Amino acid sequence: MPVLSDPKVIRGMQSLDDAGVYQLRDDLAIIETVDFFTPIVDDPYTFGQIAAANALSDVYAMGGKPLTAMNIVCFPSQSLDISVLKDILRGGGDKMAEAGVVLVGGHSIDDSELKYGLSVTGVVHPRRLVTNSGAKAGDKLILTKPLGTGIISTAVKAGAADRRTVAVVTKTMATLNNRAAELMQEVRVHACTDITGFGFLGHAVQLAQNSRIGININVSSVPLFTKAAELARRGFRPGGLQRNRDFYSPCVKVAPELPAHVLDLLYDPQTSGGLLICLAASKAERLLSRLRQAGVKEAAVIGEAVSKPKGVITLT
Repeated sequence: MPVLSDPKVIRGMQSLDDAGVYQLRDDLAIIETVDFFTPIVDDPYTFGQIAAANALSDVYAMGGKPLTAMNIVCFPSQSLDISVLKDILRGGGDKMAEAGVVLVGGHSIDDSELKYGLSVTGVVHPRRLVTNSGAKAGDKLILTKPLGTGIISTAVKAGAADRRTVAVVTKTMATLNNRAAELMQEVRVHACTDITGFGFLGHAVQLAQNSRIGININVSSVPLFTKAAELARRGFRPGGLQRNRDFYSPCVKVAPELPAHVLDLLYDPQTSGGLLICLAASKAERLLSRLRQAGVKEAAVIGEAVSKPKGVITLT
């Protein structure tokens, strides 16, 4: 596609960031993003919450504050009762209210497959913008949510996931990344991205390539949902997992002793995943402590940025 240039576009299509950023004034830029998808849970209200949290996450990943949103709805009116749509929109609305976001409109179409999400606009000071291209050699990496939502969701569809696991994963997906975003701004981090459809390794590769650094990951330190490894070992894999592996594996160096099911978890496409934050090593423990005090209990230091090989993720 031809890309129109504009000097006020700070982050656009070429940068592969989590959202686009347009500068309005020297002290103000807007962040724009959009995301929607098909249901990954049975309960309509919970689906609305998760879809909204997922869309808002892109603004948080760039250090911004979301302000307004517009609903995106594809609804099969001939096969589902309108009460389902009401519950979805109520879930999304409650999550927006929690985030301090105002719903200003939206658009709906009659479609054979249910889909819901948001278009979100946020703001950030241009000098406080956090991108996925600022990581520096020596940085520590912090991940704020566990991995495994795609694998567990696949197991749910097969009736193979227990209720407790489903409840924990659902609650985590519906949890906003706002506190993590606020705290990372307080300590001034170098880079950030949120972990969604490209999986942990896909987003890590993008961060490494954009920052022109390498990343070493201590796999044993990566937080995983309880039962996620067991379900991965049993072969539950969403379709997007293999697509992520096919595309990103040339940039991933894997220790020979790493079990195949663990690697699956690292490629697993996530829904409303956590933030992957890069910051100076001297600040890592302080941020980690504050995250846990703020309720981000699963946050963990999982690796470090290195000077080379550039654009490569090394798993140990």
